[in-house]
Amino acid sequence: MDVKDIIRDENLVYKRTKLLTDKPLSYCPGCGHGVVHRLVMEIIEEMDIVSDTIGIAPVGCSVLAYEFMDIDMQQVPHGRAPATATGIKRCWPDKFVFTYQGDGDLAAIGTSETIHACNRGENITIVFINNGIYGMTGGQMAPTTIPGMRSSTTPYGRDTSLMGNPLKMTDLVVHLPGTYFVSRQAVHTAVNVRKAKKALRMAFENQKLKKGTSFVEIVSNCPSGWKMTPVQANKWLEENMIPFYPLGDMKVNGEIVKQG
Repeated sequence: MDVKDIIRDENLVYKRTKLLTDKPLSYCPGCGHGVVHRLVMEIIEEMDIVSDTIGIAPVGCSVLAYEFMDIDMQQVPHGRAPATATGIKRCWPDKFVFTYQGDGDLAAIGTSETIHACNRGENITIVFINNGIYGMTGGQMAPTTIPGMRSSTTPYGRDTSLMGNPLKMTDLVVHLPGTYFVSRQAVHTAVNVRKAKKALRMAFENQKLKKGTSFVEIVSNCPSGWKMTPVQANKWLEENMIPFYPLGDMKVNGEIVKQG
C-alpha cells in the first residue's frame, strides 16, 4: 500500500458493506427497508459473524430479503419467523439468529409466535419494521395503523370505535420476563439512523450473553401505501407516527427504563 492508498483510507467516510448483494432493491423510493437492510449487514460485517449468522424473513415487503442480504437466510410462511428462529437457535445455540418482519406479519398473523418467543426468552434478535400499513398487498389497515390514519380499507381514517385500537407490540413485549433488550427507533434522518444502528448492534451483541430476546422496532414510512412523496411521508411520520410510537430504549439489561 502506497501513501496515496493510506491517505484515501484515512479520509474514508463511508464504505458500502460487502454483505449487500448487487441486486437492485425492490422497495419503493423513500422506504426505510433499504436503510435497515444496510444497517443489519454493516453490523454483521463489523462484528465479523458472517459465517455464524442466520436470518429469517417471512411474507411481506421483506419476503425477498434473501436476495439482498448476502448471508445465510431462511424464508418462512407468514408470521412464523419467531417459531422458525426458535428451532434454528435451539439446534445451533452459538449462531446469531435474527428475524426481519413487517407489522402486518409480526403484529397480525404472527402475534402468537412473537409473544410466546419473547415470553420464553428465546435468545434471538427480532427486527420489527412498523409502517402502520399493509405495504405489499395494497395499503390496507394493519394492526399498527394509528387512529385517524387513512388506508385503502379506512379511506376516512381508522375509527377506533369500529376498528379497535392499534396494537403496540413493543409496549407489550417490554413487560414480558423473557425480553432482555427492547427498543423503538426510526431511520428517516441521519441522527435516527445512527441511533437505530446502535440499538441493532446491541440486539446482536446481547445474543452472546444468552439472557433472552432482543426486540428492536423501527418506525418507518410507506410512501406508496400512504399515497405520499418520500418527503411528505417523512414529515407525516414525524408529526403522526412518532408521537404515537415514541422512540427510545425501553428495556436494557432486562430492566424497563422507558414506557412507550
